[in-house]
Amino acid sequence: MGENDQKVNLTPEEVSRYARHLSLPEIGLKGQKKLKNSSVITIGTGGLGSPLLIYLAAAGIGRIGIVDFDLVEDSNLQRQIIHRTTSIGTKKTDSAKKHLLKINPFCKIDLFNQKLTQNNALNIINDYDVICDCSDNFPTRYLINDASTILGKPYVYGSIAGFEGQASVFNLTRESPNYRDLIPIPPPLELIPSCSEAGVMGVLPGIIGTIQATEAIKIITQIGKPLNGRLLIFNALKMSFRELTLKPDPANKTIHKLIDYDKFCSNINSKNKANVSSKIKSISVKDLKLLLNKQPEKISIIDVRNLKEFLEGSIPGSKSIPLYKIESGEVLDQIQNNSTDYDLYICCKTGKSSIRAVKYLEKFGINSINIEGGIEAWNQAK
Repeated sequence: MGENDQKVNLTPEEVSRYARHLSLPEIGLKGQKKLKNSSVITIGTGGLGSPLLIYLAAAGIGRIGIVDFDLVEDSNLQRQIIHRTTSIGTKKTDSAKKHLLKINPFCKIDLFNQKLTQNNALNIINDYDVICDCSDNFPTRYLINDASTILGKPYVYGSIAGFEGQASVFNLTRESPNYRDLIPIPPPLELIPSCSEAGVMGVLPGIIGTIQATEAIKIITQIGKPLNGRLLIFNALKMSFRELTLKPDPANKTIHKLIDYDKFCSNINSKNKANVSSKIKSISVKDLKLLLNKQPEKISIIDVRNLKEFLEGSIPGSKSIPLYKIESGEVLDQIQNNSTDYDLYICCKTGKSSIRAVKYLEKFGINSINIEGGIEAWNQAK
């Protein structure tokens, strides 16, 4: 990226296609040649990867790499707009390539239908100028970060959950912060609900993914001010953006080799798990059933899943209060009033979101008890 930009020529068709870019003084012909001569690799073709890839292709990135090993499912289509109903059951990489080439046949699309691991990451990423992280788990994010640090490649980060998303740029220069400066160690798994548990607003990854695409284009064309050293946080419910400053820790630059990141996150979480469990009161579904048989009038159960999941099946007598309503603070008074007369129990799908709710309520002096294993354990115990 850079040295041979001016040796690249645009065809008449490309000049017409990118006319609105060419009209921008900040981009112009020089910038468009940079885009054509550049390469970007995207890890993931889900909610974030979909808008990111679409806009990278539309912008004229010359070479795009896509890493993913999943198949398209019907539950993906609510937010993963690069895929179609007819793509269900097919490889996400194939589905994405088919759609991208319809948008821009001038792009070269490389497919890596495999999981990114410590054994292949450096070889796969090394051929690309910019890395875009559209993954959804901590082991992959640490892997991408460490690979980009070792290779000296800029890393465009994005993350979403519920109604909130984040974006930043790591490793843009030698002095830039990286992902380990944002999250030095992975948080306990018990406090991280999966996408299926916590849910995600369909348009949210579209907003964060297009921000990632914007940052990649700015980095390649060397215009504007990238999110280097800045974390952008977007809240869809409030329709607000806020920004945090990230400072690099020199210790996080001393990365020379890749490790087993599943093991790394697992080891950290096994240490944290004991700490989390020791601080949170929990009850097994077996013991809860006994209490409900003996003293149902003294028990109040809040189910923090979304309403659709609650209506599909719940613990008898429980009330639906989704987690986002608790964390927004709008129902704290209501819960506080109920907790004075009853023993308060919190239920979710598997017991992760309920721990999160218990810890949040504790901040406001509301004591509650986590139901271990959630509704899945309840149903299995029938």
